[in-house]
Amino acid sequence: MTRYAGRSLSWWLVIGMMLLVAACSVLLALDMGSMDIGVVRVFHALFRDGHTLAGRVVHDLRLPRVLGGFVVGGMLALAGALMQVLLRNPLAEPYVLGVSGGASVFALLAMLAGLSGAWVNLAAFTGAFLSMLLVFVLSRLGGVWDPLRILLTGVVVAAGWGAMISLLLVVSPAGQLHGMLYWLMGDLGNTRYTSWQGVILVAALAACLPAARGMNLLVRGELQAAALGVSVLPLQYFIYFTASLLTAMAVMQAGSIGFIGLIVPHITRLLLGGDHRLLLPVSVLLGGSLLVIADGLARTLIAPQQLPVGVLTAMLGVPVFLLLLQTIAREQKP
Repeated sequence: MTRYAGRSLSWWLVIGMMLLVAACSVLLALDMGSMDIGVVRVFHALFRDGHTLAGRVVHDLRLPRVLGGFVVGGMLALAGALMQVLLRNPLAEPYVLGVSGGASVFALLAMLAGLSGAWVNLAAFTGAFLSMLLVFVLSRLGGVWDPLRILLTGVVVAAGWGAMISLLLVVSPAGQLHGMLYWLMGDLGNTRYTSWQGVILVAALAACLPAARGMNLLVRGELQAAALGVSVLPLQYFIYFTASLLTAMAVMQAGSIGFIGLIVPHITRLLLGGDHRLLLPVSVLLGGSLLVIADGLARTLIAPQQLPVGVLTAMLGVPVFLLLLQTIAREQKP
């Protein structure tokens, strides 16, 4: 009993520290931009005086973007952690099943039709959802549904969507290419936080935590998990649809932002181990924190011009991921 109580206490300590990191990252991101405000003035603008110029910039421009970016980062990190469980592959990430490709095709079609704003977001979600169903149906043909079959089906579907994206870019008018490319590279410029986004993320995390023990066993193999009392197929279905819907929601809001869903679960696993009861909530907090800091840098590096945050996450993610691979390789040496 003492051992479990001590472990529970240490877990709550880690969660508390990550909540503090998340709060600090949000404050820092609110300070980053073409207009220099300062962390102290940001704090005052949030809680005391929101009617000054700095207060209006914080409340009207930066806060909705930062909170929306935090939710997107949390969704991608949680989806990445779930996909790595489902496919039992540490290289799995949220877009591996072609969800991003389907969303991109439908979003580009909406842009070509002259639509914008919420219509593009709705089209992206529709494409992501249809891609998710397509992979699910194709991977179920023949009655066999295993991680390798899902992965191969997703790779093929993603390749098909990629060809369609290239075709749409080729036939698109020159005046629309800039906006299309920004969307494809991932951008939080049009992301705005609404309460339902946060509710969806919290609800998804709350739904995953009771299944975390089953996930711990599933990563060791389906037979072992089944022998220890896990209902493997329902758990796989749950993980698949939860991860796909989270990815669809994230892509709908911000386009394709790479590496957050790949490296965040890796970092969390290296630091805290593979227990998903802790890994999942920490991944959500760390993913949100990393994305808002990356977006802050994207807004300031060449201010007043802004970079697509997906470009910056890729530039940061590639060396970090290579470093993680080297660390894992050193640990595995006899």
